Amino acid sequence: MTRVVAQGTFDILHPGHVHYLRDAARMGDELHVIVARSVNVTHKEPPVVPDEQRREMVASLKPVDEAHLGHPEDIFVPIERLEPDVIALGYDQHHDIEKLRNALSERGIDCDVRRASPLEQEGDESLLSTGQIIARVLDERE
Repeated sequence: MTRVVAQGTFDILHPGHVHYLRDAARMGDELHVIVARSVNVTHKEPPVVPDEQRREMVASLKPVDEAHLGHPEDIFVPIERLEPDVIALGYDQHHDIEKLRNALSERGIDCDVRRASPLEQEGDESLLSTGQIIARVLDERE
């Protein structure tokens, strides 16, 4: 059985998230998703939705076999515990694949690292990021 791990913030779920998780699920037989804790989100604005609520929402999605909260200090702890065969990165996630592979190797984690495909936008009305959704809400509610 091929175990796949996907990870992300998953703040305000949208079609881009669903596409990523469907794509990740097709990479193996079992999909585990690690939902980043708010304290670990430093590359963009912090999540609006609390950690456990984001984990619960992701867990409810059809492609997901199990959703886990990330470790508060060390992002590799859940990876070590889950022992994935594949780590599926989102199309636009900020991770450098070679640096990630090196860090995994240094920790003795042997798995493939792949990037999910992009979701094609369907016109100008597509909202494929949490930032876009928040901006639209603020614009329309002023």
